[in-house]
Amino acid sequence: MSNPPEINVKRRRKGETPTGRAEAPVRRETDSGSSSPLSGGGSSYQSSGGGGFQMPSKGKLGGGCGGFLVVILVIAYLVFGGGLGDLGGDSNVVDYPTLENQNAVSQPQNNLPTNTPRPTRAVSSGDTGQKWLVMLYQDADDQILEQDIYMDLNEAEKVGSSDRVTIVSQFDRFRGGFQADGNWTSTRRYLITQDNDLNSVNSEVVQDLGEANMAAGESLADFVSWAVKSYEADRYVLILSDHGMGWPGGWSDPAPGGTDRNSAPLASRLEGDNLYLSELDDALSYLQKNNILDQFDVIGMDACLMSQMEIYAALEPYAEFAVASEETEPGLGWAYAGFLEELVNNPDMSTEQLTKTIVDTYIQQDQRIVDNNARADFLRQGSQMGGFFGAPQVSAAQLAQQLSKNITLTAVDLKTYPQLISAFNKFLFELQDEDQSMVASAKNYAQSYTSIFGKEVPPSFIDLGHFVQLIARNSSRPAVTQSASNLMDSINQTIVAEKHGSSKPGSTGIAIYFPNSSLYRSPYTGPKSYNVLAERFATTSLWDDFLAFHYNDRSFSETAVNSSPQNQGGISRIPGAGNISISEITKSGDTVAPGDFVTLSANISGQNVGYVYLFSGLFDSQSNSIFVADTDYLESPDTQELNGVFYPVWPAGDEFRMNFEWEPLLFSITDGNQSVLALFNPVSYGASAEDAQYYVDGTYIFKDGGEQRRAKIYFKDGKLFQIFGYYGQDDAGAPAEITPTIGDQFIISQKWMDLDSSGAITKVVYEDGDTLTFGLSSFKWEQVYAPAGEYLVGFLVSDMDGNLTQSYTQMTVQ
Repeated sequence: MSNPPEINVKRRRKGETPTGRAEAPVRRETDSGSSSPLSGGGSSYQSSGGGGFQMPSKGKLGGGCGGFLVVILVIAYLVFGGGLGDLGGDSNVVDYPTLENQNAVSQPQNNLPTNTPRPTRAVSSGDTGQKWLVMLYQDADDQILEQDIYMDLNEAEKVGSSDRVTIVSQFDRFRGGFQADGNWTSTRRYLITQDNDLNSVNSEVVQDLGEANMAAGESLADFVSWAVKSYEADRYVLILSDHGMGWPGGWSDPAPGGTDRNSAPLASRLEGDNLYLSELDDALSYLQKNNILDQFDVIGMDACLMSQMEIYAALEPYAEFAVASEETEPGLGWAYAGFLEELVNNPDMSTEQLTKTIVDTYIQQDQRIVDNNARADFLRQGSQMGGFFGAPQVSAAQLAQQLSKNITLTAVDLKTYPQLISAFNKFLFELQDEDQSMVASAKNYAQSYTSIFGKEVPPSFIDLGHFVQLIARNSSRPAVTQSASNLMDSINQTIVAEKHGSSKPGSTGIAIYFPNSSLYRSPYTGPKSYNVLAERFATTSLWDDFLAFHYNDRSFSETAVNSSPQNQGGISRIPGAGNISISEITKSGDTVAPGDFVTLSANISGQNVGYVYLFSGLFDSQSNSIFVADTDYLESPDTQELNGVFYPVWPAGDEFRMNFEWEPLLFSITDGNQSVLALFNPVSYGASAEDAQYYVDGTYIFKDGGEQRRAKIYFKDGKLFQIFGYYGQDDAGAPAEITPTIGDQFIISQKWMDLDSSGAITKVVYEDGDTLTFGLSSFKWEQVYAPAGEYLVGFLVSDMDGNLTQSYTQMTVQ
């Protein structure tokens, strides 16, 4: 029998040679912090078993730990976070990297956003003398977004209304936090008039509504009704601003608050009131049925994650064009002065031209980019951004380039959407004859976007076009490749304009929700919620039928669009599962000193190997618990690429042997005044180590008002480059980018595994660690020598469904 192929791997995250050694973290004496009970038995997590783990009951780790026994099953749960297990299935579901691009790797580029090549569309023209009504529904009742959306209102005011373009706004402010311009907190309606002051709104307050609930569909319908009846126009544009969540919806409003009447289980799980997608559909339908407005010319969603098939299905009956983003949006939002000035200067432009202008001006013509004073204020507000460039002065071009790397924005022609759905359904029908493990692989490696469902599962929002292209490249069935080609043609016909940053190279303009098995079987994220909130898409497409086939082998006809699959959310097969196993780790020694290394080796067997991760945990004898110290990607020596997206490829065959030189190194964050240990969670593998992305969990504290938000701070190439806060008490829900102000703080979250007297892990605890303060220096990571002590070190291997299999050994660091 021949020996399996052998590869040598390295960790992905790099750092400068350490100059110091970290101090061992001290466990708090209290029981504060969130925890999650765990259960065990078996050798690896199998999602087909209802969400639980099956691991060995105990693992003896000798060498000075004094009876240090661990239930290894818990490591997979802990390594990538924890928390809202019930959103991803059961409470014991494994946690995985979440973020925007776990399964897609970005080609390093320095250029500005690019457009996916597509056929040239015939240039349309508007009607001579036409009048426009632009309605801005600005839900800024939120600590994170208030200042950014208020700046958008000021940008619109810099252009102002004209004799042929009327701009109105309904604006709801937050009570606390951003206190400029009178610090009013009610909901106002404005007729926007020209004013060059970007720091205060001087337009006429037409109405003060008090504290309105802008998360209610009735509030949106009332605003549009008022605007349409008050201002005559030929063309109608509606732009909604706030948090977005993709197919569930978005637009939360904590004050005055309200109760969602939606029957979807997810509505009962998410915190506060939200404008769910089905509720938005109802509000737009009300306007149409009551002859208030038959159709909008444009509906724009200045919010995260809304350029999805599900969203466009809901908008198609009510608008000719739509504009939205596949990925999260920077706090800047859209460049309102840029596209509104174009419209005011040329009100005879067509609706299609306007949507192209919105996409073209995004980021590049934002006032906080092009206006010198506004840019300086923005950089002072977000001192970390200036630090990212390593220079005190940042030009407009530099700032635009940096902020554009992770963006997406798409304009679509909704008049062609029925043809797109037809081609999509034909593709899905033919895909039934394809090997579903290949389909799962395409899902896993397609360009992905930020997850709103917590850390339990891999990203589920993927680029539709990139997924289709992966299917076409790997399929040998003519019917599948032809239907894929036809679908790509239809996508290109639907998209009017599109741009994406260099970190999102596989973006083609429209995303779709493709859950893994854990999400699919959950009532919160599976058909019981999806088919309710995205009802119009479920009843006009075969996507819900295909998902039932993918996970249950239940075939469907090409005309089954109006039927609901039986056994919604049930699982009878998992095409992406790999039946992966890892041998016991062999090692060249039991002890290691700073500056030295130990070679760890293991055999990995099975199919559908996705990513391989490193884990290191430090045992604390005083508290009888394990501090999770380090996680990272392990680099594959080979990669594949499609449209600039790279992903790791492991040796072919049933088994390979992997060798890794483990050095006792950890990573800390410095804010310029102190350096503290932090757990960096892998986010994006990257085309190179410099492009790999990581996040650190914690709590963000706003200096103004003292409000706290669960947050993640993102690092790339050693520097902080982005911060996202989450609405609610955890990271499941709508994300929004935070621009830090000097004096704001970030409390690092520490993760501990508590052991009982026999050494079995009883729960995972998340505690507040050290506090960093935002100042003039950028946050950076530093590589440090690990504290002396006993460590649990291991490898974790994910399959194409996101299931993790693991193997560990004990190391003593001198």
